[in-house]
Amino acid sequence: MDFMNTLIMGAPLYAWSLFLLIVFILLAFDLGVLSKDKKAIGIKKSLLLSSFYIAIGLLFSLFVNWQMGSTKAFEYVTGFIIEKTLAIDNVFVIAMIFSYFAIPNHLQHRVLLLGVLGVLILRGIMIFAGAAIVEKYEWVLYIFAIFLIFTGIKMLFDKGGHSDLSENKILRYLTKILPVSDKLHGEKFIVSEEVSGKLKTFITPLFLALLMVEFADLIFAIDSIPAIFAITTDPFIVFTSNIFAILGLRALYFALAAMIDRFEYLKYSLGALLIFIGGKIFAADLLGLEKFPPQWALGISAVIITLGILPSFLIKEQGK
Repeated sequence: MDFMNTLIMGAPLYAWSLFLLIVFILLAFDLGVLSKDKKAIGIKKSLLLSSFYIAIGLLFSLFVNWQMGSTKAFEYVTGFIIEKTLAIDNVFVIAMIFSYFAIPNHLQHRVLLLGVLGVLILRGIMIFAGAAIVEKYEWVLYIFAIFLIFTGIKMLFDKGGHSDLSENKILRYLTKILPVSDKLHGEKFIVSEEVSGKLKTFITPLFLALLMVEFADLIFAIDSIPAIFAITTDPFIVFTSNIFAILGLRALYFALAAMIDRFEYLKYSLGALLIFIGGKIFAADLLGLEKFPPQWALGISAVIITLGILPSFLIKEQGK
């Protein structure tokens, strides 16, 4: 069994095998159990399932601590929390997409499920490509840092919120080059309709919504991938923390979508978080440290996130 100790991108094969096994089980649970009745998940069930996914993700840090030490475990937990928080903003965009296309709740589960599967593949490609680039050109981390700081500042001063989807250039381009049906056809993505006596093939608004969800994640990945590499460049920690954070996104969506108005101040917290993550790379150099202490990074990140979420809830409660 010595081959199980073979190192693959810095981690033994057995560690990758355990991770992939857990992911496979969670995906099978989602596909075989949660998607069986093809209905929207209620808020209570959504919160319970989200807690379950979060617990699994955090429990994996115990394995990381056992096999790789406390420093790697702190990096994993920090990356997991940051990616989970950034995913909340992604949920708001997904809710806006569903609202724009008037996708009813009972059809949203199909787009979310396929969307999450697409996200897992897309993130995997981007993470391993990023790891290869950073390993060869370490100075790329400073570009990531500058980009994160710039993005964070932009979020702090952006008062417009999410833009109107009808003005989205990607959506305009897709509707220009693709034949889109003017109505939903249940769970179908592609349909044939008779036009002027001829049978033509159209994509449905449901499929267009799926494409927009995938494009939205691609855009968010441009922020989240540099963010996790600013925490650690270990491919195993980067990949596992990112994927575990994404896995529960479908369950989390139905709870957060019903509470969007409660997160009014979260974007300021996210902006400050991105500035901190990018800034800590330069701070480590200024302090003469080889690396910014992961314990500090975790603690400061947790405080920033809390300061963004708590006021949103407290002010809303007082305003009732």
